[in-house]
Amino acid sequence: MLDFLSPFVYWAQTEDHISLKIDLTNAKNVNVNIGEKKLKFSAHGQGARGPNNYGFSLDFHSTVNPEESNYKVIDRQVDLLLIKENKAWWPRLTGQPQKPSWLKIDFDKWKSEDMNDNEDDNRDIRQDYPNMYDKLHKQEFGYRREEYKQVYLVFYNLCQFIGFFYILAVMGVKYSRDGPESMKDTYQVVGSAMKFVQLLQFLEVMHPIFGYIKGSPFIPFLQISGRAFILFFMIEAEPRMQAKPVVSYVFVVWSLIEIVRYPYYLSQLLEIEIPTLTWLRYTMWIPLYPLGFLFEGIIVLRNIPYFEETLKFTVSLPNSWNFAFHSPTVLRLYLLLLCIPGMYTVMKHMRTARLKKLSGLKRKIK
Repeated sequence: MLDFLSPFVYWAQTEDHISLKIDLTNAKNVNVNIGEKKLKFSAHGQGARGPNNYGFSLDFHSTVNPEESNYKVIDRQVDLLLIKENKAWWPRLTGQPQKPSWLKIDFDKWKSEDMNDNEDDNRDIRQDYPNMYDKLHKQEFGYRREEYKQVYLVFYNLCQFIGFFYILAVMGVKYSRDGPESMKDTYQVVGSAMKFVQLLQFLEVMHPIFGYIKGSPFIPFLQISGRAFILFFMIEAEPRMQAKPVVSYVFVVWSLIEIVRYPYYLSQLLEIEIPTLTWLRYTMWIPLYPLGFLFEGIIVLRNIPYFEETLKFTVSLPNSWNFAFHSPTVLRLYLLLLCIPGMYTVMKHMRTARLKKLSGLKRKIK
């Protein structure tokens, strides 16, 4: 379906069946494949974007009977009648909570669950059930919560993009004015903003847990917790480290990654495909991730003598807990056992995602 535009599709249901009206005039080369839980459609006709090839696929919420289901092509549209396998009202048409933007409710054919089977099917539901129109229009049976999720995700990604863009812009302005000397004040100037957006990023660990996005929370947790460790325990906790140029370097790398990542997520939420942005999202990490790990490692390495001097976060015996903790040793173990394996895990994940995404992008461009 990558080479097809999506037509407007209007749906309605009764207890027994689903009806679909595909808004396509003078449809030719109609191909309809009805499965138990999936529908594929393609045709050439006059749609919302003029004469073109149109198509779509739908994963149903529940099963239909393909043998009893049918379709017919008329001058102004293509009508499908899908017979439900089990007589029951569906909370929504699709299996996934995400509603395609081209899917609408057919109010002319909708029959309320409360209507009697003996009532005239030609009667307008908006006349008999005036509140039902508003309910369907606002909720669309199961999609209202998903719309709230999308609004939240759009707002979150937009805020994060603005935050990282602000950090990068302020650093750029100061560098153009003061040169390399500006690096000494980087943390003083944009440290608070970086701490804010970094804390906000922990929401990304919760998004897959709460079902807001697909995927595992492991990789986001690995990346975000690694950055938080560097920012709060290595830089914030040691004032002498805050004036080092390497802090500016790591802030630049983090910000460059994010001012591409968040707009990419926004484009996916709004269903806007921007090939250049997709390519940048899955290519910029190749130089930036190793640089980021290198700078983070330098910060940890530079902090070891500071922590040996100040014994910051070190717990010595004897104490009431009968517990000892030597922070310089932990930092050495971090560099040896966590930094390199963590970099390998994250970069392997990104490589797999890049191969999958860019191969699909090439097919779409062709």
